Amino acid sequence: MRTVRQLLEEKERRLIAIAPEAAVLDAIRLMAEHGIGAVLVMEGGRLVGILSERDYARKVILQGRSSSSTTVREVMTAPVVTVTPDHSSDTCMQLVTHERIRHLPVVEDGRVVGVVSIGDLVKAVIEDQQEEIQHLHRYIAS
Repeated sequence: MRTVRQLLEEKERRLIAIAPEAAVLDAIRLMAEHGIGAVLVMEGGRLVGILSERDYARKVILQGRSSSSTTVREVMTAPVVTVTPDHSSDTCMQLVTHERIRHLPVVEDGRVVGVVSIGDLVKAVIEDQQEEIQHLHRYIAS
């Protein structure tokens, strides 16, 4: 089972953030530009929320709000569920399943050092299972 630290080492660490007073349209543009499903909401160097495509769909589009006149603060998810680099991928998978979220900011020493997504976690679980199966095949064959 991998740790969050190991997952972060395997992927490009991009921290894409926006201010809470920015327009939601700017956040959506950022997500599209970087090909991500959520953007961190940072204020004064600290994490205050997260805005996901799901937040946008539920709290802006479905409510008929304007993307250009609605601020990120109005629709972001807060407080944010976070993990540390020492959490296991299994613990993270339980969190995303239980909380029904897709992105977990990783916080170490009070600062955000990365984000793991449900895709990262599924990939890790599958690779770990494949490795275990290979070990079992070698054991059976010997």
